[in-house]
Amino acid sequence: MAHDIAALAEELTAMAAADHQSSVHAKSDDPAEQLAWRRLTARHGDRLGEIMNEYGWPTVEIVGEAAARAAWLIAQHADRQRDVQRRALQLMQRAVSAGSASSRELAFLRDRTLVNEGCKQIYGTQIAGVKDGAPVPWPCEEPHRMDELRAEVGIEPFDEYVARFAMA
Repeated sequence: MAHDIAALAEELTAMAAADHQSSVHAKSDDPAEQLAWRRLTARHGDRLGEIMNEYGWPTVEIVGEAAARAAWLIAQHADRQRDVQRRALQLMQRAVSAGSASSRELAFLRDRTLVNEGCKQIYGTQIAGVKDGAPVPWPCEEPHRMDELRAEVGIEPFDEYVARFAMA
C-alpha cells in the first residue's frame, strides 16, 4: 500500500507539473494549443475522478503536501468536467472540516465551481477579465464582504491579490 501511495503522489505531482508547463496554451490564440490544453486537463480530470473513487480526497496525510496541492490544481482546471469539480469540492470540504485540507484552496475551488455553474462567487478569486488595466472579478454574492470572507480563509485582500497579476 505504501508503494501505491508513493506512486500516486508521484503521479499527481507529475500531472500538476504537466499542467503548469502547458497552462500557457490555455489562452493561446492557436486553436491547436487550446485543444492540447483541453485534452490534457480532461485527461487529468478523468484520472482525478478515478483517484477520488479509490482514495477519497488525496490529503496531505495520504499523499504529502505537494501531491495534495497538485490534486487541488487538477480539480481547479477540470472546468469542463463539472461532475469532477463538484465531487472534488464535496470531498475537499469534508477534508477541511476534518483539518486535513486547506480552507484557502477550498475557497478557490468553491469560487471556480460556482462560476463554472453560472453562479456568483463568494471570495472573488475568479477573474472575469481586465477593464481599464485592472482585473475585474466575476460577480460576487456579497461584494461588500469579499475581503472579510477572504480573510476568514487566509486569502489576501482583493486589491493585493490583483496587484500580483498587474506585475506579472
